Amino acid sequence: MKRAQQVQNRWNGWLHWLGWPGESVDERSSRAAGGTGKLPRYDQYHLTRREFHIAACAGYLIVFIAAYLFYHSMIAAAVLAVAGIAAPRFHRQSLLARRRLRLSLQFKEALYSIASSLAAGRSVENAFVTALTDLRLLYPNPQTDILIEFEIIEARMAFGESLEQALLDFSRRACMDDIAQFADVFATCKRSGGDLVEVIRRTSQTIGEKLDIQQDIAVMIAQKRFESRIMMAVPFVFLAFMSFAAPDYMAPLYGGIGYVLLTAALLILGLCYALMIRIMNIRM
Repeated sequence: MKRAQQVQNRWNGWLHWLGWPGESVDERSSRAAGGTGKLPRYDQYHLTRREFHIAACAGYLIVFIAAYLFYHSMIAAAVLAVAGIAAPRFHRQSLLARRRLRLSLQFKEALYSIASSLAAGRSVENAFVTALTDLRLLYPNPQTDILIEFEIIEARMAFGESLEQALLDFSRRACMDDIAQFADVFATCKRSGGDLVEVIRRTSQTIGEKLDIQQDIAVMIAQKRFESRIMMAVPFVFLAFMSFAAPDYMAPLYGGIGYVLLTAALLILGLCYALMIRIMNIRM
């Protein structure tokens, strides 16, 4: 029984690594223990079944075409295309990064609203409630992450929970340095009687400057990222063109030592692509 459970856990872990839709083990255990399993987390992203199937099919098709251009073998292309099933994992990472970036931008706007309310003389709790109203004007979609989080904070305060605890829980689920630092500083100032208006103003300014730098970097590397994709596509386009225009010239590659050369070239291309992605993955 224990062995079967271990096999099941490994299988579930493998499916989760691929990006299979569903809850993680941590979420299930957290909910079973009465924790925040149902509350959104921003350090993980679960694809819907539709997103998973589209990403897997697209990855399989792309790898199949690339492998067929290299080997001119349906069997080899079909076997190698299995690697394309890992595409949902990379798609999930991309969606997670976008979601975290959106949350950072939304949190910055929330801080601006809170700082304005505090400067107008409102209490801290009322400032957060007023910020929710302002955010609804900025983000009409009720499923916006920051709206959901501020609604959770408002509901917790209505049930008698302190604002500090609600913010600390938000920071734990967000797993973002900016939000965690703000929650810690806010809790400290609230207990010690610090200048909350100045703290929130400086925090929003710091987060805004950091996001501006990130956007500047993204603009600078956007062209290079596009060029890298073109460079990766050129060998496949060249192979397709030569195979169509001069099949006799390309024939020696599809037999004997030719397959070894093609495999080596494919591995080098994959290594170059991984290296380019690593170079352009700038984190702050």
